[in-house]
Amino acid sequence: MSGYLTLETLADAFEAGEIDTVVVAGIDMQGRLMGKRFHAAHFLSHGHEETHCCDYLLTVDMEMYTVPGYKTASWEQGYGDYVLKPDLSTLRRTPWLPGTALVLCDLLDHHTHQPVPQSPRAILKKQIERAKALGFDAMMATELEFFVFENSYDQLRDHGVRDLKPISGYNEDYHIFQTTKEEPLMRALRNGLYGAGIPVENTKGEAEIAQAEVNARYADALTTADNHVIIKNATKEIAHAQGKSVTFMAKYHHDKAGSSSHVHQSLWFIDGQAAFADKDAEYGMSTLMRQFLAGQLAHAREITLFLAPYVNSYKRFCVGLFAPTKAVWSADNRTAGFRVCGVGTKGVRVECRIGGADLNPYTACAALLAAGLDGIEKGMALEPEMKGDMYAAENVREIPTTLREAADLAESSAWLREALGGNVVDHYVRSARWEISETDRVVTDFELRRGFERS
Repeated sequence: MSGYLTLETLADAFEAGEIDTVVVAGIDMQGRLMGKRFHAAHFLSHGHEETHCCDYLLTVDMEMYTVPGYKTASWEQGYGDYVLKPDLSTLRRTPWLPGTALVLCDLLDHHTHQPVPQSPRAILKKQIERAKALGFDAMMATELEFFVFENSYDQLRDHGVRDLKPISGYNEDYHIFQTTKEEPLMRALRNGLYGAGIPVENTKGEAEIAQAEVNARYADALTTADNHVIIKNATKEIAHAQGKSVTFMAKYHHDKAGSSSHVHQSLWFIDGQAAFADKDAEYGMSTLMRQFLAGQLAHAREITLFLAPYVNSYKRFCVGLFAPTKAVWSADNRTAGFRVCGVGTKGVRVECRIGGADLNPYTACAALLAAGLDGIEKGMALEPEMKGDMYAAENVREIPTTLREAADLAESSAWLREALGGNVVDHYVRSARWEISETDRVVTDFELRRGFERS
């Protein structure tokens, strides 16, 4: 793939008239790209070193409202600056945007130039370094599901999010003819991502009307998270350009299946050997893999906040629609929260099925990695495998059913505070508390319809 750029090849593309704009973007708590568009000439001369952004970007909600109660930034502190430090290893073309390149940034403290601990990339990098100190490279992949609609974002903004017209008329899981109807969008997405240096594997129909999935090849954890946020942004931008819309909400309608972001995980020794594979063990799972999975199960409830960060996220967890309700493990069983895939092969791995498409990939991958590494460090024993229909299983570990429960579990977890840092946990719990208070405050259409006349 030729999508990646160096400063030298960017300069050549600028001189040839191919690229004139560089998007310089950091990542916010919601996993969105936030930054500036540079003229390529200025980026090449100065902008590639660093630029600045307001430090409120890690304290705003989905509406960009300045949420009170954070220690990192506030009106009292004057909302100063962070440094956006381009990671030039992420510099690439974005073929779906004419004449444009993109670079992802780390957020640094304006005064010390040290990473901001609460920033998503810094949270994941901390756990990656922890894995490396133990002799491992963390490899991951995220599957990303979403719904496609014929309505444009502009139409929905002007007339309200109603009368949604799904791009297809029936369940399109693996359905080639049905997905042909959305192929102009999906083909542009596959080719655009490939041209941006993202090794996209495929797109497919998912198990609901107008639901799609895009998959990129597994990579190291940081690259996977970087690819994830670019894929989401690209999907929205390409859909917008074609007069369509997509949503990555975990649950856009109570009668429809939700959209997930399953996270596949494995550890590799620094020399490139698969640390999870043992051909002589049950399912080909090494002792190390069993300890890793044991750690994730032990801490599954504490880390759910990072896999399901919104009130809406928990509406996805329901019986019979392929979203799990039990934090247990099973081999090749899609009703379990943790599924062992690639049984008996070099590619044996853990698939966490708890996360929704609304997760932030950096914090989700960091929390999962932290839990797995704790299992290895403590030599945890893996509990027995659950078999059969996990939805019907009783007296087993439940996934939290509300954001309020998940926030309480994260806030009170001494282990999570040690692993991620107390300041990080407090920061993301504050975000959750705000989401809860806003949802509690707002009168919904459902309440109005149900109670306007009858109450």
